[in-house]
Amino acid sequence: MKYKLIIDRQHPEEVQVYAHRENSLTRAIERLCEEDAVRLIGYRDREAVRLHLPDVCCFIVEDNRIFALTAGEKLQLKCRLYMLEETLPDSFIKLNQSCIANLAKIERFDASLAGTLTVRFQGGYTDYVSRRNLKNVKERLGKFYE
Repeated sequence: MKYKLIIDRQHPEEVQVYAHRENSLTRAIERLCEEDAVRLIGYRDREAVRLHLPDVCCFIVEDNRIFALTAGEKLQLKCRLYMLEETLPDSFIKLNQSCIANLAKIERFDASLAGTLTVRFQGGYTDYVSRRNLKNVKERLGKFYE
């Protein structure tokens, strides 16, 4: 595969890939481009911190506030969950009304006899997949792990 980099401050930034088929490399390039386009700021007390999306396990709602959970901390965001869902790349998926998960940070799924699906993240946080979102999650997991 050839690689070509052109630095031109007058031209808008873009990435073009010519490939015979989609593969893990093309998906990784796409994820990198999407992650670079999304810029989120999390707040730790009064300190503003730029969020690096691959480090985020999930976004949750607690006490009507949005939080980003990373491996070691919980940062508050100043936006709505539905607005966040629209801007996040395909590596994130809505599990229920109060949780958007990073598929790469999911450690495992636990299915119960009652038909519910519990999600355990790498940081230890657990949540569930609602019945409303179950079909979409299953479809996306099949696509994500091809």
